Amino acid sequence: MAGDSFFDEQTEQSLIKARIVEKYLPAWAKVIIPHAKKGGSQIAYIDLFAGPGRYGNGSKSTPIKVLETAIADPDMRNMLKTLFNDANSQYTNSLQSAINAIPGIQTLKYQPIVTNLEIGKNTIELFDVPTLFFLDPFGYKGLSLQLINSFVKNWGCDCLFFFNYNRISMGLGNTAVEEHINGLFGKTRADELRNKLKNNSNDRENLIVTYICESLKEMDIKYVRNFRFKHEKNQRTSHHLIFVSKNFKGYNIIKDIMAKESSDQNQGVPSFEYNPAKYIQRSLFEIPNPLDELEQMLLDQFAGQTITMIEIYLQHNVGKAYIKKNYKSALKNLEFQGKITAEPPANQRPTNKGEITFGDAVRVTFPPKQ
Repeated sequence: MAGDSFFDEQTEQSLIKARIVEKYLPAWAKVIIPHAKKGGSQIAYIDLFAGPGRYGNGSKSTPIKVLETAIADPDMRNMLKTLFNDANSQYTNSLQSAINAIPGIQTLKYQPIVTNLEIGKNTIELFDVPTLFFLDPFGYKGLSLQLINSFVKNWGCDCLFFFNYNRISMGLGNTAVEEHINGLFGKTRADELRNKLKNNSNDRENLIVTYICESLKEMDIKYVRNFRFKHEKNQRTSHHLIFVSKNFKGYNIIKDIMAKESSDQNQGVPSFEYNPAKYIQRSLFEIPNPLDELEQMLLDQFAGQTITMIEIYLQHNVGKAYIKKNYKSALKNLEFQGKITAEPPANQRPTNKGEITFGDAVRVTFPPKQ
């Protein structure tokens, strides 16, 4: 089967992908569980392209690490339902054996469900509870806007999926897979993208990723954040891990997690990519001096306003590569340059490790536009 060699040995790419999911699951659960307890419900994790559970060299894949995380947490141990699916029966047999061998697996109140269905041809019976979905298809078959939207339509449901840039890029010009590509972007947007790519080959990746993110947002999915993976050998982009949610809190959490997994920062602004190069190539999406750009954006957008730091962050950060600490750095720089005033001012605010802080409640006054 195509793609079988993927599970021979765990790459750094797959390790980072798994780590992002592993970090997000308990953070998501911590937010959702108190609400679920009040409503007397459970929470769930569903992986529709789960793989065999372990790589050929014995390394644990995401399903095993997710279950180990659940076993270690008392609330998840009693509240988390899990479903792992793969169309390859050899994978599901291997996965079931790997699950059975996990120490403490019997302590889970809800034992994992393993299914062997082809997504797109069969309907998965989902749990009617807040659910974190993870989709890691080898290509794009079975992945569609409608599928993703159906996952996140209810409260507390978020989704992380692997967007196979290489295969999707090739598929956009292949009439044999037109139906699958149309399902992923929506037919109107897919046709629009095909036409643009004829004359914008140099901007191909940016166009494709922008179109999938905009297609998701058009379905009332407000919060979309992507993380790029580069090939370890040829430095081309292989995949994007894309997070979608209708809740800002989840978006805020995943941005911090992805920022920490980024292989590079420019002026303290994360690249939101894994780049294994010994030297850091300039990112396709990278602004030359991103913190300087942020300072100017804030002066323009909030001209003439008096507003708190946290309100600035909440109103401005969605859809941008900046995290909370970047806003604090930018505002401190602007204050130091005398371009804004802050209340309380720098000399009246506490310090942390010798640096003046810029708390969430600090009120900032921006000058009017000149």
